[in-house]
Amino acid sequence: MDEFVADRSVAHILSTAIVKKRSVVVQEHKTSISLEDEFWDGLKEIASLRETGLSELVNAIDAEHRQTNLSSAIRLFVLDHYRSAAAALAKA
Repeated sequence: MDEFVADRSVAHILSTAIVKKRSVVVQEHKTSISLEDEFWDGLKEIASLRETGLSELVNAIDAEHRQTNLSSAIRLFVLDHYRSAAAALAKA
């Protein structure tokens, strides 16, 4: 039964995930990135936790990503942040 509830929750999340274009400044140039609200909210939360601006965080991610587009790099960055946080909680 719990597996069914978890699957339904995932289905709901996937059915409501809408990619939106957002404008950011990267290396002094305005560009657009396409992100779901959940990743955008996560990115803003990480910036707040690090006491830095959103543009500064996006520029740091842009400087580090290699083989993927910026939107994908941001998704992977946010995912890694929350995975690391979950792992730290599991060890505590």
